[in-house]
Amino acid sequence: MPVVPDPPRTAAALLRRGIRRHRGPLLGCYALVTTWLLCEALVPVVIGVIIDRAVATGDAVELATWGGALVLLFAVLSYSYRWGAHLGVGALQLEMHQLRVEVSEHVLGPDGARTGLLPGETLSLATSDAETIGEFLWDVGYTLAGLVGVVLSAVVLFSIDVVLGVVVLVGVPLVLVVIQVVTPLIARHTTDQQAGIATATGFATDLVKGLRPLKGVGAEDVAITRYRRHSASARDASIRTARSVGYMHGLTATLSGLFLALVAWLAGTRALEGSITIGELVAIVGLTQFLAEPIAGLGQTSAQTAQSFASARRVVDFLHTPPLATHGSVVLDDPRPRLEVSSVTTGPLRDLGFAPQAGELVGIVVDDPISSDTLVRLLRGEVPVADRSGGHVMLGGHPVDDLTIDSLRTAVVVSQHHVDLFEGTLRSAIDPDAALDEAELDEVLSASAAGDVVALHPDGLQQPVTAGAATFSGGQRQRIALARALATRAPILVLQDPTSAVDAMTEQRIADGVRRLRHHTGSERTTVVITSSPAILAVADRVLMIGEGRLLASGTHHGLALRDDYRETVLR
Repeated sequence: MPVVPDPPRTAAALLRRGIRRHRGPLLGCYALVTTWLLCEALVPVVIGVIIDRAVATGDAVELATWGGALVLLFAVLSYSYRWGAHLGVGALQLEMHQLRVEVSEHVLGPDGARTGLLPGETLSLATSDAETIGEFLWDVGYTLAGLVGVVLSAVVLFSIDVVLGVVVLVGVPLVLVVIQVVTPLIARHTTDQQAGIATATGFATDLVKGLRPLKGVGAEDVAITRYRRHSASARDASIRTARSVGYMHGLTATLSGLFLALVAWLAGTRALEGSITIGELVAIVGLTQFLAEPIAGLGQTSAQTAQSFASARRVVDFLHTPPLATHGSVVLDDPRPRLEVSSVTTGPLRDLGFAPQAGELVGIVVDDPISSDTLVRLLRGEVPVADRSGGHVMLGGHPVDDLTIDSLRTAVVVSQHHVDLFEGTLRSAIDPDAALDEAELDEVLSASAAGDVVALHPDGLQQPVTAGAATFSGGQRQRIALARALATRAPILVLQDPTSAVDAMTEQRIADGVRRLRHHTGSERTTVVITSSPAILAVADRVLMIGEGRLLASGTHHGLALRDDYRETVLR
């Protein structure tokens, strides 16, 4: 199995890596773009030579020779830019794609990523930030070409007039140094802008996705107000960034214009004194006009580089977020492993321990959502050993941290309360690997009450499922997700609030169905259901009650119903 290198740890390292892994096309691009800019600089020089050697003298041979040279210069100029841009744009587009893949793999890979970002914020990293980083590859080439063009212009000016050469060599760096004053401001504002856009995108995604339930509880106005606040913040950050870039462009135009006016004045003075020829004057004026482009480009490149560094810093921070699940190299060879949680203290959980038996249906009643979510993360192997304060989670006699991801995910399937359903058909959403035959699929549909969803559509299991399953109600999505979990036939299945969005009759059908499907006579499958549903708790072999993060009691549903705190938690 190939070793995947660690992502760069700094923004500069990320940008250097982009150049390094596309060095072949980029070297070609930089060479051709530099050739193009050199040809641009030589055009006024050749025209000046034509004036002095052909026009002023009337020499037809010189006119033909240097005219041909000018034609050749324009041909090289045109094709060098065309093919240089082809190589450069290809490299930067490939780099953008690779960054998008890297961001996606980090968050969607087997280990997951504990980013704390909304989906829209992650999307912003993979789109606008990746594009800004990719553009840096082109900026480097243009910067190199611009510097070479300025040096060539200075050399030509030196050959014509030493004073003009000195002015260019001193004036260009001075203009660029003054322009850099605005660069840190642009970098800071760009970071704020990208973060604000990402947050607003995340809220917009969540708002659209959850509009139906928000309308159901009358909370759409509150959600829209929150989105407007974040959108306004992103807008203000974008305006600040645009203002900073405007300062950069204005300062660049002003300083380069003054500098070029000085060069033109000096050249004109020399021509009036007779120190230079008419052709040399034309060459100087042409070079002065040419210098306006690379000087402005070099000034703008500093701003664009600042933006690229800001985006690279955000991507680096994201790629170094810790994994959701830790794992080792031990392959679990027990087809019916036993789960054991012992003396675990993490988050709100305190000295928690329990060990479901093979074939047992265990109900767990938790008094608050945070403890419930922490317990789910614990059973998914997403709580590192360091966070367990001496406790451990064992599977088949091995610490879960020592198992491979495949071993853990094959043995333990966790279906959380909030689930994602992917685009496709209803059948592919429930049985994506097509592992079930028709009889097995019917059993799963019956146990999860998802058969009702199938029957409501004329296409049955072939009915389309849109991204996020937005066309289904909350109860329908919940039943489809439960069917998908049951279809895995996992040795250990953990369900978190699988019936919170269905009516009481459907809830009872699901409780009986799960019991029938997974815990028939001779079955050694283990099911852990985190729920407060009396219907499910009543069919459980054992019920655990967790309050304030501690295991308070264990028994049957009917036995625990004698406790006031249990009744309050279950019946609230």
